[in-house]
Amino acid sequence: MSIDLQVRDKLRPVRHIAWSTWAHSGEDSRGPSMVPIYPSTGHGHMRMDILGWMDGLQVTRHPVSIAPATIRDASAIDAGNRAPVSVVVPCFRCADTISSAVASVAAQVVLPAEVLLVDDASDDGTLERLKEIAQCYPDGWIKVLAMPRNGGPSGARNLGWEHATQAWIAFLDADDSWHPQKLRLQLEALAEDPRIALLAHRMNVQARSDPPPALRYPLRVGVSPRHLLTLRSPFPTASIMLRRNLPFRFDESRRRAEDFLLWAQILLSGYRCAKINQVLASWHKAPFGAGGLSGDLGAMYRAAVDTRKTLYAQGLIGQPQMYVAHAISLLRYARRRLLTFARHRAGAFGAKRRH
Repeated sequence: MSIDLQVRDKLRPVRHIAWSTWAHSGEDSRGPSMVPIYPSTGHGHMRMDILGWMDGLQVTRHPVSIAPATIRDASAIDAGNRAPVSVVVPCFRCADTISSAVASVAAQVVLPAEVLLVDDASDDGTLERLKEIAQCYPDGWIKVLAMPRNGGPSGARNLGWEHATQAWIAFLDADDSWHPQKLRLQLEALAEDPRIALLAHRMNVQARSDPPPALRYPLRVGVSPRHLLTLRSPFPTASIMLRRNLPFRFDESRRRAEDFLLWAQILLSGYRCAKINQVLASWHKAPFGAGGLSGDLGAMYRAAVDTRKTLYAQGLIGQPQMYVAHAISLLRYARRRLLTFARHRAGAFGAKRRH
């Protein structure tokens, strides 16, 4: 099932906006009801080749963010023009990348109400860097939290979730970045379908210096079937926006596949989950198998198997589903091992020829 997201055939003349004011019309069990109101002033922190408008959606060619590493002009972030979103960013040894991640939040067409940077007991000066960054923005917009001891991404995200004050939470990792249109498109989709509890979108891998990917029309929001996550997770963490009052949290005993487990628990418990068919965030790291937690293919495979066993023990999937998912996962793991081996061998051969 999918819905069109305010797209029509005819372009309207360009009109300038910087961000939206989101007016609350009350909150019920399905979440807040929001109406977008577009002001006509302000310039934000982005530059685009604007072609026109399609029923409220800006049509652009090759959008380019011009947000600096940090934004020092406090007047650029107006406290009256913020959306009911808390951004949670777990931070561990990320002093070199966190400025860029935060700048991508500050460059949003629709600004979130607050950003929570959670230091996971880093030992490289990350906490001090977070405090420096917070001072470059308006007072109170960035909140810096510190874990008493290293707890992994789950513990850091849960601490941010606990301190969040807004109706919606959006997650971002310290080495990733957002497309300038991300929050606006997600909030418009939520206004169109207030029953959604979790909303994701696509991501890509690209260099940090590359411009954000262009939007592809038509824009659609697809509602996920309840069985989808039993096979694989289509919800990248940096794409997630969810209701703060959901009765779930990340499993702090897990260092891998903790996000896979949480999204599966939400979806398979009957909450409405959906995904926008646009790339609205980017990873800035090498493909799988190249290092890092996610790069440890064997450990990730074992974590995924354990996650499916947990879902089965919780009654969220049946035994046949679990075994089918195990088989598909094993085939995918074998394929990735072969690709990683081929990549490493090609690199070694190339190095040998150069010598």
